[in-house]
Amino acid sequence: MEKKTSVFNNALIWFGAAVSIAEIITGTYFAPLGFMKGALAILLGHAIGCVLLFFAGYIGALSGKSSMETTKFSFGDWGGRFFALLNVLQLVGWTGIMIYDGSIAVNEIFPLGKWVWCLVIGALIVLWILIGITNLGKINVVTMTLLFVLTLVLCKIIFFSSEGASAPFDKMGFGAAVELAVAMPLSWLPLISDYTKEAEKPFAATFSSAFIYGIVSSWMYFIGMGAAIFAGGGSIAAIMVKSGLGIAGLLIIILSTVTTTFLDAFSAGISSVTVFPKINGKIAGILVALLGTIGAICFNMDNITDFLYLIGSVFAPMIAILIADFFVVKHDSSQRKIDMANLYIWVVGFFVYRFMMNIEFVLGNTIIVMAAVFVLTIIAGKLLKR
Repeated sequence: MEKKTSVFNNALIWFGAAVSIAEIITGTYFAPLGFMKGALAILLGHAIGCVLLFFAGYIGALSGKSSMETTKFSFGDWGGRFFALLNVLQLVGWTGIMIYDGSIAVNEIFPLGKWVWCLVIGALIVLWILIGITNLGKINVVTMTLLFVLTLVLCKIIFFSSEGASAPFDKMGFGAAVELAVAMPLSWLPLISDYTKEAEKPFAATFSSAFIYGIVSSWMYFIGMGAAIFAGGGSIAAIMVKSGLGIAGLLIIILSTVTTTFLDAFSAGISSVTVFPKINGKIAGILVALLGTIGAICFNMDNITDFLYLIGSVFAPMIAILIADFFVVKHDSSQRKIDMANLYIWVVGFFVYRFMMNIEFVLGNTIIVMAAVFVLTIIAGKLLKR
């Protein structure tokens, strides 16, 4: 029997997930709105995204199943495997992006070569996977305490020690900004149940996970936006170097990259088991870390906004269907090969999401698409029951 995870450990996991260079970089995109409007967009987007994150994780906590196993409730065995495969692919992408961002930032502080830092970060992620999620207790406490202190120092440098310079930015609408804030917690929807399924206290562990992630992720966005507005738009690494945060900056970047990317690679291993039941999840996770490292060395991954929106278009309608089925319709297709009705609804939701990306709405398009898919799933479920 697997060891149950405490509320505190779940909170630590999601603190580590939120502290990342990718989130800080995404925060820089909000600078065109100015600090007050940008802050409102960040908070509003995270509130929407983290409510969805909570429900996704709560399904796993109540059922004791991993994220991709829970999709079988709505889509059947083959449908669950289809989404698990898509999840593995997006997690390989995320692993590469995180290693890429971390290596570039570290290389600005200690220029040994981007590929060298890719290998270092990749090796540490593999080490984290080998240690395992339930054995990281004391290591996580030390790591998160260090990250907390270092990010406080980074905040002081950006918000209280900057020269007030600003750089030119591309325009961004408020609705697009909200959508970009929703997109980051949305990207964790296909993962959260992998960590809440073994929770000692399902509700408390899931709530703390979503709440801590939302607060800390918003904080990372604020750091990025503040760096862009108040520190002349320079990179975080450049700000660290200018402020004398050499070794401390190195620790912030490497630790934050490892603690976040570990979750991606680890969950990719869990999802791989859904697709191929005989595979070893830990070995699959290590393979994903290696593939991500190779991708980070070989490809340019500077702009991730399109990638974030693609994840939203795939997984937002999926989780809306799952939430409606699990909590309202009480529908279970896990013993069937495939549930075509829900798969058709998902296809409609996917294309509506892509279409809505061309329309500016003050709350972003995720909430509209998910509400429509949610209602459609309930109606279809009631009709099929009759």
